[in-house]
Amino acid sequence: MDNILKLEKVNKKYPSFELKDVSFEVKPGEIMGFIGRNGAGKTTTLKAIMNLIHFEGGSITAFGNEMNSHELENKQRIGFALSELNYYPNKTIRQLMNVTKRFYKNFDEKKFDEVCKLFNLNLDKKLEELSSGMKVKYSVAIALSHHAELLILDEPTSGLDPVSRDEILDIFREIVRSGERAILFSTHITSDLDKCATNITYIHNGEIEFTGKKNDFVNSYLFVKDKSKNKELEKEYLSYKELDDHIEGLIDVKNKDVFIKNNIQPVEPDLEQIMVYLERRYNHESFTL
Repeated sequence: MDNILKLEKVNKKYPSFELKDVSFEVKPGEIMGFIGRNGAGKTTTLKAIMNLIHFEGGSITAFGNEMNSHELENKQRIGFALSELNYYPNKTIRQLMNVTKRFYKNFDEKKFDEVCKLFNLNLDKKLEELSSGMKVKYSVAIALSHHAELLILDEPTSGLDPVSRDEILDIFREIVRSGERAILFSTHITSDLDKCATNITYIHNGEIEFTGKKNDFVNSYLFVKDKSKNKELEKEYLSYKELDDHIEGLIDVKNKDVFIKNNIQPVEPDLEQIMVYLERRYNHESFTL
């Protein structure tokens, strides 16, 4: 299978926001990190994939089948969870499982029990008693128990403590290890993607700015910290900010020699630095107090 999920020129228009020709694909064995600032279109895109909202143009296919005409069949093979579980807070995990399993013809209750034991999930705990991390683990347990081949998760690590986040990322890596499953998850915690993502899709204001291998994305840029505060170099930055004792910013890797000639050594950025400075290109407010 060339890809598990493919979006081609998906459009969705709201009065104050628009998805514009959103295109990307997810292949088996990949963990695709879907990044962008709040309001960029991440959740809207995920809802469009799951046919929870109507989109006006383009196409979405999963497992080679068009999503609209094969929705029930495709959803049997997808595990999907929005950022927070809010339904039936007074129900226990066991009770929720008994409701959920009715929707999946291949649901394996024994597998669910095994995964919950692995995750240290108490089946008799109510949903409202679960921490954010445990709610994510519950969503993953459901997905694994109906043998989902694609997990689509919206901000799964948001609000988790560092230990819980690390546990979830380990689980993600294990899920795709066989090369048969894939994960697409949106996040604003870019350090998580540094640890586990194989691919990145970056969306800005409803448009895809990049989609591809994480290493290709990171290797396109360099980070500069100029303690000489050379004003003549400002035009060479994609974006920058001036601090008390230095200027720092993001540059295209093609411009590195200009800085090296001025005795400034660019370094590899992390994903957070890339995202922060790419967003500064478009809209950044200066404050005077």
